[in-house]
Amino acid sequence: MSVQQRKERERADRERLIVATARELAEQQGWDAVTTRRLAERIEYSQPVLYSHFRGKREIIGAVALEGAAEMAAAVRTAAADADGPRSRVAALARAYLDFAERNPAVYDAMFHLDGGLAFAHEDTPEPLKDAFAALLESLGEVAGDGVHPGLFTEVFWAALHGLATLTRAGRLPPEHTAWRVELLVDRLAVV
Repeated sequence: MSVQQRKERERADRERLIVATARELAEQQGWDAVTTRRLAERIEYSQPVLYSHFRGKREIIGAVALEGAAEMAAAVRTAAADADGPRSRVAALARAYLDFAERNPAVYDAMFHLDGGLAFAHEDTPEPLKDAFAALLESLGEVAGDGVHPGLFTEVFWAALHGLATLTRAGRLPPEHTAWRVELLVDRLAVV
């Protein structure tokens, strides 16, 4: 291995450490607790080293969001692949989405509630965000119904899931009725 390759590997390792530490701290104490000073202390590097990887907290939030999008896409695909039939796939997708949001609240916030400097629904949207939407579209497109654009249907279904996740987390919807809400959403929107 060349010196340059070793340096690149070490840089990538440091970057992963920064993102993992920010994510861990945010999940434990919230995003307000994530500061460059605190991260530098936790990873045992100076703040200038941290700034050599990320220009600030906004870019760190963006990196966590991209990582989370990839994880959510994988979770949704796995859940849908394990289900039989279109209705079961859509219900499994919805449960996987809501479970991901519940288990990873700080990551979910990074993806959808905080400014990580990421563009959604643009040409320059990063691939992990496009892939997360594609993971939803793969199962939802088949239940959109005749004459309904699959992408628009997916946006509406996704918006409903996001609303359920956000309102449940905020305590505005009782969590014990989540399964019933998922069934209602699937029954009303998915044409199977």
